[in-house]
Amino acid sequence: MQNTKLLLTSFTFVGLLALAGCSFPGVYKIDIQQGNVVTQDMIDQLRPGMTRRQVRFIMGNPLLADTFHPDRWDYLYSLQPGGGERQQERVSLTFNANDQLASLSGDFKPGVSRDEAILGKSSDTTVTPENKGDQPQKEEPPKPGSLLEQIQNDVDKVETVPVPTQEPLDTDPR
Repeated sequence: MQNTKLLLTSFTFVGLLALAGCSFPGVYKIDIQQGNVVTQDMIDQLRPGMTRRQVRFIMGNPLLADTFHPDRWDYLYSLQPGGGERQQERVSLTFNANDQLASLSGDFKPGVSRDEAILGKSSDTTVTPENKGDQPQKEEPPKPGSLLEQIQNDVDKVETVPVPTQEPLDTDPR
C-alpha cells in the first residue's frame, strides 16, 4: 500500500512537471515570416506608368497573380513574433491595358512613412536652394596664414605621377 501511494504521488508529480514544462516562460519561440517583404521605400519608388518589368524589379515577384484578374498583383506579408500577435500587411497593384502601373491600394501610402504617419510630421522633402539665381556662389579665397590656405598650398604643390602599368605576360608557348 505504501509503495502504491509513493508510485501514485511520483506519477502525479512527474505529470504536473511535464504539464508545467509545456508553458515554461523561458522557452524560445521563433518569429514566423511569410510572404513578400514590402517596405515604404519600395512603395515610394513606384510611379504611375511603370511597366510590369520595372515594378517587378522594385517589388519582386507578386505573391498572388490571379488568373481571373491578370491586371492585379497582390503582395502579402505577415509576421508573427514568437508568442506575439500576428501582423499582416497587404498591397495590391493594378495595371492598365498597356501593362503600365495604374493604381496602388493597401496598407501603404506613397510618400508617407509609417513613422511620419504615427508622429504626424509632414513628409515634405523638397529642398530649396539658398541662392535663387542660376549662377553658382563664388568661393572666397582663404585668409592669409590660415589652416585652409596651408592645405590649399599643399594641394597645389602635389605633382601627378603616372600610374605604372604591368607588362603583359608572355603567352607564347615554347
